[in-house]
Amino acid sequence: MAAGRSFTAAGEGRQPRPLHAFIRSTLAVLAAAAIGLATVGCGYALVGRGSNIPDDVKVVYLRAFENRTQRVEVEQFITQAIADELVTRQRFALSRDEAQADAILRGAVIGFQVVPITFDAQGRAEEYEISITAEVAFERAGSDTVLWRNDRYQFRENYIVEVSEQAFFDRENLAIEETAAKFAETMVTDLLEGF
Repeated sequence: MAAGRSFTAAGEGRQPRPLHAFIRSTLAVLAAAAIGLATVGCGYALVGRGSNIPDDVKVVYLRAFENRTQRVEVEQFITQAIADELVTRQRFALSRDEAQADAILRGAVIGFQVVPITFDAQGRAEEYEISITAEVAFERAGSDTVLWRNDRYQFRENYIVEVSEQAFFDRENLAIEETAAKFAETMVTDLLEGF
């Protein structure tokens, strides 16, 4: 087809449109539709875009989590991971002094479980699931105002253990530490986004 030529459907009585005008109008309609969809939204939001935390909450005191489980040290892994995540996000400054804080983040690990989920031909566990349940509250300092709370915040993560590994307990500690970091990442995101 030569440049500048027009086309019409056979038997139509309308004026022919140049090809470049047709393409331009089609692109304009598609662009308008894309903008319309973006404006209406589809229920998703970018992480860090919205927050239910008041702007004047800038300094947070993180209380060491309690451990209400039989697994020793799990609360230490969780507390450290949350502190690291809060520092990484740079939304709050952490205070060592509760009296200087705008808000207090406190919690307790109320459930901890390690369950084998896959086995090799000899019946030895190859993959485990770690499940952590915590009670978490983010409160304005000096008042009873709860900014965010979840009494059964649950997180699960799978990890693989080499059957040849002799130091299973050491591997379990490493897996708990890695799981605690992921727990903290999702929990802080939920806190900031209000989920």
